[in-house]
Amino acid sequence: MKRSTTRREQSLTLAGIAVCLALLALSPPSAAMATGGTDTVRSLYDTLLSTMRNGATLGARGRYAQIEPVVRRVFDIPFMTRLAVGPQWEGVSDAQRQEVSRAFEHYVAAIYAERFDSYSGERLQVTGEEPSAGGTVITSQITKSTGEAVNINYLMRNNGGVWQIADVYLDGTISEMATRRSEFAAILRSQGITGLIQTLNAKANTLSGARVEIGAAADVVRR
Repeated sequence: MKRSTTRREQSLTLAGIAVCLALLALSPPSAAMATGGTDTVRSLYDTLLSTMRNGATLGARGRYAQIEPVVRRVFDIPFMTRLAVGPQWEGVSDAQRQEVSRAFEHYVAAIYAERFDSYSGERLQVTGEEPSAGGTVITSQITKSTGEAVNINYLMRNNGGVWQIADVYLDGTISEMATRRSEFAAILRSQGITGLIQTLNAKANTLSGARVEIGAAADVVRR
């Protein structure tokens, strides 16, 4: 399993948490928590472990093909894309919103397919569940083959009774959405939303070895 996460400044983390919680506060009241959030993360981990164990046989394309539908199901991709794009989201057309959301989905799936590429005794475990504003946080731990443990927390959002991942926190504090928002801001400033769509799909193609559609922008997806 590969890990190449870069730590960002604490200000990015705090900004990501603040924005995410603010948007979650606008969500409808959630239903009884039960174990929905826990089950969502466990289903992701089950898929990742299966993919890792068969990584060499599947190859990059095969791993992507197994992970992509699970990413679509367990992650709240439209919400996460809106958060990562930031203020410019309001000026983006509905068609472009759909395109950039699809591109982000491809990118996320490609990252997981590239990072979780082989198995050497790693353990992926859900360790707990904590209440959070507008949702819940699922805590987990990934233990690498060396014995090093990495804490990963998932901020969950309830969508009509379905718990989906809205953000991921490395070591419990480093927001993935804050990191992506910082990265995307530079692309949006120089290339606009079309450039972001093309960049995400190009990165997804490179990581996964699978051709994904660039979208209408071309016809008319950490590292």
